[in-house]
Amino acid sequence: MQAGAQCGLLEVPLDYARPTGEMIKLAVSRVTHKGPDSSYQGPMLVNPGGPGGSGLIYSIFGDFVPDGGGDDYDWIGFDPRGVGASQPSLSCIPDYDGYNRPFYTPITPGLERTWLQRSKNYAQACGANGGELLEHMTTVDSANDMESIRKALGAEQINYYGFSYGTYLGQVYGTLFPDRFRRVIFDGNVNPKRVWYDANIDQDVAFEKNIKIYFAWVAKYDSVYHLGRTERQVEALYYQKQAELLRAPAGGVIGPDEWNDIFLQAGYYVYGWVDIANAFAGFVHDGDWQPLQDLYGTPPFDDNGHAVYLAVSCTDAQWPTNWNKWRADQWITFTRAPFETWGNVWFNAPCAFWPATSDRPVKVDGRGVKDALLINETFDAATPYSGALEVRKLFPHSVLIEGVNGTTHAGSLSGVECTDSLITDYLKTGALPARKPGNRSDVQCDPVPAPDPTAPAAADQRAASTASLDARAELALSVPR
Repeated sequence: MQAGAQCGLLEVPLDYARPTGEMIKLAVSRVTHKGPDSSYQGPMLVNPGGPGGSGLIYSIFGDFVPDGGGDDYDWIGFDPRGVGASQPSLSCIPDYDGYNRPFYTPITPGLERTWLQRSKNYAQACGANGGELLEHMTTVDSANDMESIRKALGAEQINYYGFSYGTYLGQVYGTLFPDRFRRVIFDGNVNPKRVWYDANIDQDVAFEKNIKIYFAWVAKYDSVYHLGRTERQVEALYYQKQAELLRAPAGGVIGPDEWNDIFLQAGYYVYGWVDIANAFAGFVHDGDWQPLQDLYGTPPFDDNGHAVYLAVSCTDAQWPTNWNKWRADQWITFTRAPFETWGNVWFNAPCAFWPATSDRPVKVDGRGVKDALLINETFDAATPYSGALEVRKLFPHSVLIEGVNGTTHAGSLSGVECTDSLITDYLKTGALPARKPGNRSDVQCDPVPAPDPTAPAAADQRAASTASLDARAELALSVPR
């Protein structure tokens, strides 16, 4: 790596109940501390989320901490089991999320049957390709892998920075190995009491709110985009174009599903708001679909992230096996949240047919973790704010920073001085703000700011946001629904 990282493979047991049995390999990277050995604070493991996100690049993440706050740590990136450069790496049907898929919303019985068959086929392909690995892909397995990394590093304790699903991995590790945690940061907190079927319904409702916030932002800048002067007008135009794409995909590749997936990123992050709005306007006014394809991606497609997401999610907890329950729950949710409900359903539907055994979720208990810094924006849709409040309860020595009224998911170290300075202080000294009584955040900060496309430096702002997102391992793309 250009950052001077040390990279290698660590052998760990496939099954920790059989530590001398079959072994697999985890890809691990390390950027060593820049400060003097006398101020060394130990290894900092980073997980970007997913499950299924590659973490190797995150060994450079210490450079994002202001004022040298990351300099006294060895930053450790790793690909969890089944991910990326780890061996074996799971893939089921590589182009499963590619172009020309059936319409997400099952407006006919035939569409529902087609999606169910696709979901069953994907689950079967994962069973055929994953073999015994699929039985050992739970978050508990990955927490044990983190413990193996700690031992391999020869460290008494580890520090940890987890985003999104990475917060849940950290919650489980802190439950199983509380004495091994030193400094802990969770950004975008998963509610451990909602994994995973219920969590996805929570997401659908939250994404509905966020996409309306985005459409209102587009309307605010109607002088730039000319897509409608009100949120409702912009939203109506979104659905009008989606219906047109159902009849005739743009360029033969951008259909209603791709359209939905592109806009979903606006529900996750503010970083790409300008690019999505520009592509929206270019398509509406000029019929230019190429920017949409650029945002969605081009072949060859890689399903590793989706495959691992399912391998973990489907076995961490029980999913309904009766499709009638799925159908009833999702149509009820759809009446409140049509934007993302059915896209989310089909992303997860292979869990109804998953060929590996499902476990019961870990009962998370963070009482043994001496301190932790929690971060969540108020309208984070991927990990709703209620989950951060729940984690705060379960980790009684934690402090929660709220990005008030923000919509960005797991966006710490994006230049918000209030949040970033608290992270820096914590990493340098272990200092945390005072914990306040009640079921609330302890510190209120500004959120990651929405861009202003009319500002003189708008292009520079967009470039900086894009660079930030790329340097964080394209988090928007690596964190499944």
